[in-house]
Amino acid sequence: MDFQTLDVEINGRIAHVWLSRPEVRNAINIKMVSELRKLFAYIEDSTDVEVLFLGGRGNDFCSGIDLSDFAPGDTPDIHGFNRWEKVGRTLERLPALTIAVMQGEVAGGGLQLALACDIRVGAASSFYHFHDVRMGFIPGMGTFRLAKFVGLGRARRMALTGRRIAAAEAEQMGLIDHLSADDALAAKAEAALAEFGHLNVHTVQLIRRLLDESFEFGWEDFLGHFLASQDRAIRMDEFRDFIRRAHVKGTPRGDDDGS
Repeated sequence: MDFQTLDVEINGRIAHVWLSRPEVRNAINIKMVSELRKLFAYIEDSTDVEVLFLGGRGNDFCSGIDLSDFAPGDTPDIHGFNRWEKVGRTLERLPALTIAVMQGEVAGGGLQLALACDIRVGAASSFYHFHDVRMGFIPGMGTFRLAKFVGLGRARRMALTGRRIAAAEAEQMGLIDHLSADDALAAKAEAALAEFGHLNVHTVQLIRRLLDESFEFGWEDFLGHFLASQDRAIRMDEFRDFIRRAHVKGTPRGDDDGS
């Protein structure tokens, strides 16, 4: 697939995707929104990708929205913002583990993309902010996700002031999961993946959705969603294989020592 704003490498179950407009700090324009939608649909429907690394070319992950895409004097089309939010939702629900690999500036829509990923790995010199309020608009569905990671008080301070958060503080507040030396970012991302061991992406997808829904439903409704998801999980071959191995090996989990 040919893209103008993305660099994409897919090798078997691993996809590496880079936002690729380094001349403007990987700012998100209409073309990038369209290409991200196309790419994510392709990965979901036409590949066996189980892990997606999302990064940015050059010195920055993403500087946010490219305002030069909008005509001076005209009110932007709100449907364009709707299309963008659907990109984030598609990324959030991909049947693959997603890892944001971030350096330099991570702002606005770029931070939205990072929050939609399962894991965030940030370079020591990276910094994070929702600067949208300083430009007179709302930081999208970052208003929906941010507080789930950092708490309502911190989310308010970030979103209402637009202040920059340095990498060390971002790790401390739960905005990023892994902090890396600048020259070891790729290795740190690979190490983050290694924590997952054998990856069952279908189970990951089910657990991720339940975790998201835990903020949206009461206990009774959530229980129904959980049971439906668990029913799908226990019908998978992998779970049945663990049951078979438990009987063969005589250990509770089907591994060698039962630990």
